Amino acid sequence: MSAQASTSPSAPQAVEHLHVDRYTRGVIGPSLPMLGPVRDGGRITSGTPPGCWGPMITPLFQGGHEVTQPVAVEGAAVGDALAVRILRCDVVSRATSSGVMSFVEGRYLGDPFVAKLCSACGTPSPASHVEGIGGDAIHCDVCGAEVNAFRFANGYVIVLDKENRVSLTLDREAAERIARAPHELAALPGASEQHSILSLARADMPGVAAHMQPFLGNIGTMPSADLPDSHNAGDFGAFLIGAPHRFAMSQEELDRHKTDGHMDTNSVREGAILICPVKVPGAGLYMGDMHAQQGNGEIAGHATDVSGEVEVRVEVVKGLELDGPILLQRPDDLPPMARPMNAAQRAHVEALARQFGQKQIERNGPITFIGSGTTLNEATKVGLARAAKATGLPYDEILNRATIAGSIEISRLPGVVRVTFLCPLDVLDRMGIGHLVRQQYGIEA
Repeated sequence: MSAQASTSPSAPQAVEHLHVDRYTRGVIGPSLPMLGPVRDGGRITSGTPPGCWGPMITPLFQGGHEVTQPVAVEGAAVGDALAVRILRCDVVSRATSSGVMSFVEGRYLGDPFVAKLCSACGTPSPASHVEGIGGDAIHCDVCGAEVNAFRFANGYVIVLDKENRVSLTLDREAAERIARAPHELAALPGASEQHSILSLARADMPGVAAHMQPFLGNIGTMPSADLPDSHNAGDFGAFLIGAPHRFAMSQEELDRHKTDGHMDTNSVREGAILICPVKVPGAGLYMGDMHAQQGNGEIAGHATDVSGEVEVRVEVVKGLELDGPILLQRPDDLPPMARPMNAAQRAHVEALARQFGQKQIERNGPITFIGSGTTLNEATKVGLARAAKATGLPYDEILNRATIAGSIEISRLPGVVRVTFLCPLDVLDRMGIGHLVRQQYGIEA
């Protein structure tokens, strides 16, 4: 069931469950109609197309991903937050391709993710088609010229065993065999418009076995101005500042409008709770860019982007004004210093308090703030500042907590980080998320 959100008296009633099967062409923002609304506490499911390489080699797209059409949530107003429980995050693709990128000069205006053009006929963002296999397989529908703005500097095709959570990169012969009929293994959703990256058949490092641990690289609420979906973050978004295309912004505009949905944070996976800022009425939840695996830091610039199936449950948190996301990671994803103490450890702490005459022992729980910026240092400062603003704790206290009872972790180069620390439960209650933290980590009231 789907319907456009509206504020008119005839607006559709909120539904308990909404399945999304429509996608964007790389842009997310207020110009897009929202589906729904879904009721507060309801569920959203979707089959999500791959991000990154497929949209990158599809000139029609004006962003680096192909995310779901945004969904309105009943009761979500500007200045609230939206808690998103990730109930299911399953890989559907049986193969994908990725690697380190390089650009083809003359085939884009300022930014190859956003403003592609055909260097032969000058058509901006042309429709295109696949002819043959390999790096030169993408051709302009207008003039027929080869039109791909990207090349692999080093790339691979990888096959996936989702049941046993293992994967393997292939040699050139196998990669070319898949490239001639990529659609079955890519398993793109029916309404997806991207070309399959499997068509390029790059195979520079065959025989590498790797674990699988799927997560969502781009999930969040709609920014308050149209943005390329891949640029809804402080590092990629910096390329919009003074850009020579229609998405150009100032730094102040970018900071005001973005919601940092593009995190590439490998702990945004099944079992996690993501708490997102609401910057447009209805929130406009969207998701995509599932990765089959990635370590701490998308060092290569791209990971293994796959088609997936996602199920989430949403909850409006009234009056929690955020600039960027909060993440309640799975207990097994928490950095060791931020894990809640068990009963035996608490007993030892109580004994230590008695020994030194300390009467108060803080009750606390883990919380993670996402920070983004042009560098890792800048992203860390942003994450720390967001933590201080949202909690009301002094900035220097956040520094101390993140040092002795938390951690700073890389999510993506050049500039997305996780700032995690143990936060007093009374502060979390005041923020309106204490119940979520207690549920997530089994903390008694």
